[in-house]
Parts: sequence; structure tokens; C-alpha cells
Amino acid sequence: MPGLRTPAVGPDPARSRLDRLLTEAVHGAGAYGGAVYLLAPDGRTLWLESFTGFPLELIAPWTRVSTTAPLPVTDAMRRHELVWVGGAGAMASRYPRTALILPYHFCLAAHPLEETAETGDAADPEPGHTGGGDTGGAESTAGGSGNARNPLAAAGSAGPGTTWGALMLLWPGSHPKDMSDEERARVVGVARRMTGTLSGAAAGNSPVLPASAPRKLAQPRTSVVGPEEAQAAVLYADRLPEGCCALDLNGHITYISRRGAELVGGTVEELVGTRPWRSLPWLADPVYEDRYRAALISRDPTDFTALRPPDHWLTFQLYPGPTGLSVRITPAHVRQNAPGMPGGSSHPAGPTRLGTIYQLMHLAGALTEAAGTQDVVNLAAEHLLPAFGAQGLVMTVTESGRMRIVGQHGYPEETITHFDGTPLTASSPGVRALTLGVPGFFPSREELERAYPARAALHDGMQAWAFLPLIASGRPVGTCVLAYDRPHAFAPDERAALASLSGLLAQALDRARLYDTKHRLAHGLQEGLLPHSLPHLPGRLEVAARYLPATQGMNIGGDFYDLIRLDAITVGAVIGDVQGHNVTAAALMGQVRTAVHANATAGASPDEVLARTNRLLVDLEPGLFTSCLYAHIDLSRHRALLASAGHLPPLLHTPGGPTEVLDVPPGLLLGIDPDSDYPVAEVTVPPGSVLAFYTDGLVESPGTDLDESIGELGGRLALHGRDGNLEDVADALVRSAGRGVDTDDIALLLLRPC
Repeated sequence: MPGLRTPAVGPDPARSRLDRLLTEAVHGAGAYGGAVYLLAPDGRTLWLESFTGFPLELIAPWTRVSTTAPLPVTDAMRRHELVWVGGAGAMASRYPRTALILPYHFCLAAHPLEETAETGDAADPEPGHTGGGDTGGAESTAGGSGNARNPLAAAGSAGPGTTWGALMLLWPGSHPKDMSDEERARVVGVARRMTGTLSGAAAGNSPVLPASAPRKLAQPRTSVVGPEEAQAAVLYADRLPEGCCALDLNGHITYISRRGAELVGGTVEELVGTRPWRSLPWLADPVYEDRYRAALISRDPTDFTALRPPDHWLTFQLYPGPTGLSVRITPAHVRQNAPGMPGGSSHPAGPTRLGTIYQLMHLAGALTEAAGTQDVVNLAAEHLLPAFGAQGLVMTVTESGRMRIVGQHGYPEETITHFDGTPLTASSPGVRALTLGVPGFFPSREELERAYPARAALHDGMQAWAFLPLIASGRPVGTCVLAYDRPHAFAPDERAALASLSGLLAQALDRARLYDTKHRLAHGLQEGLLPHSLPHLPGRLEVAARYLPATQGMNIGGDFYDLIRLDAITVGAVIGDVQGHNVTAAALMGQVRTAVHANATAGASPDEVLARTNRLLVDLEPGLFTSCLYAHIDLSRHRALLASAGHLPPLLHTPGGPTEVLDVPPGLLLGIDPDSDYPVAEVTVPPGSVLAFYTDGLVESPGTDLDESIGELGGRLALHGRDGNLEDVADALVRSAGRGVDTDDIALLLLRPC
């Protein structure tokens, strides 16, 4: 991540004014921290310019962000208005990815630094002005696409619509859910003055561009004491029976009393300047560092109890402030194996807070790769159950006014059958969570039955539940239920993390259902376009065909085959491969197959069949190319005329002889040049021989030579095609193809004249 640098030395009036305005915004609006983002010259990314009131690691994932990213600062720019996020619940529902990384209670405001008609006279006044009287104006709500003008291009010619960046402020979790009118006016006023400063600098041909690394602004000291007062404070702390220490915003110990050092098992000299979870091994569990983060970000006091080996329990009470945290350390009297205490262990029972976050970050990344609904269910079970210590998971979707279960883990089948299809009008915790959009937490069976008495007669083996609504883009998608086989107290941070996670699951499930729908439609289309059966010519021709879909994309493709009965003694055989693995490829495959069939039955020669089909595809302009091989086979004379449009050569295995790779001159792929010619090759096909048509999925694989692969296929055809049933030969050839994770689809057509 970009490094941290201190404010630059040397005159830079515009940047200095921005720093002063940021400090003023934080204190004037009653916030505890803030940041300024500037738009990069490319107009597509925001760079963190300066921040105050919190450590860089808090905002490290967002030091440089795309203007299209789903974040409050980018939303403010795109929407041209102030964006307010009033707490952990609002963050979880609107910005689930951010909430997953920061599942803490705090409020946030973001405002664009954007030229409007009102900002022309809003340049920052002289440094002595405090801005106390600047409270006028409401935030801009102008519509628009959100495309930001490039600061470099705007230099010297800034005007309405020019965007310079965004201002962001943070408030404690104790802040009301709504922003006050005074706070709103403060933020809008400072944003206008920042915009005026940036516009003025550009007009003077000295635009303020993003620095190479973010700058941390020092917090102004609330009080200054002399050496005597400082010494008196140290003596006071040393006389207290409990220990105390101070942490800066980065978590380093800046002071610890001698009693505090004695309680934690160290010395003052060893501990000052270190982070406690680094210098004290028994505090290395991430849950303790997380308590520090929770206090720092929410600015609410918190505490935890930890065991200093072998048997010294200590309580740490954290009191956050603008410059760091004050920590009170006292001995704790904990009964071994008491409820909620990790009896005999220095680590808390169950998953740790940060450990959970890390696991959920893996889940968030994996969900972006999930294709179908079952993928989402499997990933949720794989990551959520261990992360939250749950034993059961059920995922439902809404269909036709009912809740349909699409996947589960840890429940007996009879329970799933009972709840599948629950009407959306039913009185149930899952329906309530979905319809109200509010998670439901039931730490015990008693609480669930008290809220829903009908559940008393239904025993699913679980004792605690979390019902999470899955809502994507304001639409109810379904629910996710986590279940525990014993009572489970849902801590506030755990509830916040689960609420954040529900947003990610909802988006993934919504995408997965769309994929599943497209997948079903595509496969239905492909199955409808491939031949359901091939002509039977008993005593004259034995036929076998196989098709295997691709193992990538939507598992469909453009490979096709067909056998056309032209008259009592002649047939036309065709195989082809349309570029791509999607619905378009499958549809084009159907058009090619239909065109070949129509031209062949009209009596066209092999070269004319391909030439006419080629002209049709050029006229259609599908944007995809097609390889094709067509053969006109005379079963009475045992002769075949073949023409190829860039397709792989066919194989001919004769009884008692080797397999031959037939030399068919390849013409140009179909759909490129309307005047392409397709030379015809004539071959003899003796009775009992096997003629094999195939597509590249049967022979191509990374790192192998195509000619060698075709030769190996010919060897397998010679091995299995001597006297075996043609259906068995087809199975053997396909089975030996060595299907991998990302392999192409396969079409195979085998013909054996009698």
C-alpha cells in the first residue's frame, strides 16, 4: 500500500489551506476524523491526499479507489450530493464490502468537491478566519452521469461540473442515526471552501494534484503541561492500586505506569513504544487487537478480560479519545470454566473477531467467482459455519410467493422438506426477516418459541438461530439461516458482521440465479438445435455420435454434428465448431446446421453446400466464425466426397490396416469471405471401415502438439474400432480425451459403412 509521509516542507498555500479546512471541518462538525480525496489526472481514480483522527491502516484498502467503486466518497461524486451513512446497519445494507472490513459502529459523511454555481465565490478567506459563520447552503443534488472532469484539463478553466475530489468525515458510533442540520451545513460549507481553494489554485496555473502518498495531519493538542505537571501526573498514576497505560492512534504504548507494567509481566522500559499484542505473547490473539480497533473506530469505551499465564486474569478497560486510548488494567477474579470464559486457556472460546473477518474476506473473494446457486450455497457453508461456529445453514429464495430452499448443510432431510415452500404470508422468523429486511437473532430455543409459539412442536436439533435477509438492489432475494446446536449469544459485532455478510450473499445469490436461468435457457436451446436422433440405415450404415459440453463459461458451445439422409443409398455427414461458449454461439450453430441441411437436401455438391452456407453467414454478420466439414457419402459405391471450411481432418480406419488422416484441403472459415472456394477431396470408404469426424475439444490441450494429438486419436480409433460396437468405440474415444477444468466442448460422429 502507499506509504505514509509527513506534510511537505516548503510553501504550498493551497495545500496548506486544504489541511486547515480539513482540521476545521472535523472539529466544527463534531467529528473525530476526516479525509480529503483528490481526483487523479486520469479522471478515473481517487487518491487519498490527507487524513486526520485515525491511523492509516484504518483506511489502507481505500487509499486509491476507482471512481466506479461502491463507496460513500465515490457515490457522493457520482450523485453530486452529500452521502450520509448513519451507523453500522446503514453501512451493511448500502456498502456491504466496506462493512465486512470495518464491522464497527460509526457514522460517515462524504461530500463532493465539485464546482457549482455557488462555489465561484467560495474561495477560502484569509488564514485568520475560522469559518464559524459559514453555515449556509444545502448540498448539491444536480443530476448527471457522475463522470468527473480531469483536474489537469480543467486547470485555468474550471467551472460548474468540474470535480476535484471528495471530503469524508467520521463520527462516533454514539452519534444519532441522522445528521443534524448544523452538521450538514458545516460539511457543505467547508466542502465549498475546499472547492474554491482548488479552483483558485487551478486558475493560477498551480493545480493541487494528488500527492504520491497520503499525509497524516497532526491532531491539535487540547492542553499543554509543563515538566512539573507531567511528573505529578506520573506520580499520581503510580500511586493507584490498578495499572494504567496510554496507546496512540496506531496502538503503540506511549505511557504505562509501573503497576501496569507489573500486572502485565513486563517493565516500563520494555513496553513503551511497542504494541501490546506484539510485545506480550499472551495478548497476541487477534480478538484483543480487535477490541482496540472497535474502541478506536466507534469511539465508545470497551473492555475485555484476558489470561496472563499461568493463572492471572486481567481486565482491560479502553477509553478512546482524539489522540489515542487510555487503558485501565485491573486484576479480575474469574471462576475457571465459568460461562463465557475459556476455561484453562489463554484464548477465547469460539472464532476470534479478526479471524472471522479474514475468513469472510476469503468468502467475499470466492463469491465473486461463484457461478451457480449451488456454488453460493457451498461457499457459504464452507466459510460461514467455521467462521461463526455454527452447525447448520439453510439458504432460501423467493419463488411464486413462497420460500424455496436451494441448499442446506447440517439439517435432516425431513426438516428441509417441512420448511420448503413456506408461504410468504406465514408467521415465521425467516419470512419476517425477509419482508422487513431486518435480521432476526434468537440466542435460545426459548426465545424463538416465545416469539413463534408454533415452533414449539418442531424440533430440528438446533438451539440458536440467525435469520439473515438477502436483499439485493432493494429486492428481496431470499434468506440465509445460520443454526447452532447449543444456545449462542450473538455479540453486537457478530450481528454487525452477519448483517454485512447478508448483503454480499444477496448480491452473489442474485447473480447466481440469473446465471442458472441463462444456463437452463442456453442448454435448452442447444439441446433443441442438436439432432435428437440420427437416420437409421440398417444393412448399409452404422452410426454413433457424442456431444460433451464445455467445462468453462456457461458449459455450452457451438460444436455440432448431423447426418442427413439424401436418398436410399446416399447420406450427408456434417460436423462443425462455432467460435465461443455462449448463447450466441449455440444460436449460430443452429443456423449453420439448418443451412447445411437445406443446401444438402436441395442436391448441392459438398463445395456448394459450404459456399452457400458461407454466403449466408457473411450476410448475417454474426461476428463469429465457424469451421465445418461436410461429406457426401455414396453407400453403394463406398465413395465419399469431402469439403472443409478450416475444420480438423477426418480419420479413416480400415479393417486390418492403420488409421489414416485424410488429406482434405481446408478452405477459409465460414463467415469471413463471401467468395471463398472449398475444394473437394474424394476418398474410398471400404465396408467395415470407420470414418471419424470430430471437433478440437477431443484433441486439443495446453502444451501438446495438435498433429501428435490427432495421431494419438487415430491410434485409439485403430485399437477400439477393429470389431467393436460403434457405440462402445465412441465411448472409449470420448473417455480417453482427458477432460480438465477448462476444456472445450466435444462433438464426435462415427460412421461405419456395411
